[in-house]
Amino acid sequence: MKKPRCSLSSFKELKNVIKIKEKIDKEKTDEEIFLEAMADVREKREFREIPYKSPMKIKSAPFQPEYDVNVLMEIISGKSKIRLSDTGEYIDWVSPGARKDLAKRLHRGDFSVQDYIDLHGLSLVEAEEVLREFFRKAIASQYSCIKVIHGRGLKSRKGPVLKEAVKKWLQGSFKKWVLAYATAKYCDGGLGATYVLLKLR
Repeated sequence: MKKPRCSLSSFKELKNVIKIKEKIDKEKTDEEIFLEAMADVREKREFREIPYKSPMKIKSAPFQPEYDVNVLMEIISGKSKIRLSDTGEYIDWVSPGARKDLAKRLHRGDFSVQDYIDLHGLSLVEAEEVLREFFRKAIASQYSCIKVIHGRGLKSRKGPVLKEAVKKWLQGSFKKWVLAYATAKYCDGGLGATYVLLKLR
């Protein structure tokens, strides 16, 4: 049995119908298209009212500058010095369980430095070994406060490598001997030195 063939005229008619439909679709507004798409959508009563908790208002405290304008002018002119504890280079740490004010008191100079070591010019490997031996002698001598001079790394392209290493050792492999540490006062080396408070057994 032969299949019926579509005549050329019927094909043209079909093409015209498609064009007319496309034209009608283009003439529809966005609102009409939306309403057609939403025709089968039904409201859910439980979503009519959604509980909303208003965000808590946070009261911002008025800005209080750390330094008085007159003090800042004295620092700029060189008459006064900036507090080391306000700089990004300041370091301190307190052993867990120890008094939290130890680092502040240490930096203030409340403890007399009984011995010190200068690590300038040493490699990291040499510095760690020399510092370990220094700690052993200080513990054996029953010293409670010592000073480690490590510099600030200002002349190094890599920055304060030795200072960062000392900080790491004091909170790592040397931690068993350390009660607290803090950046030294200006007169004792400032940001280039660290006071260390030792645990006395």
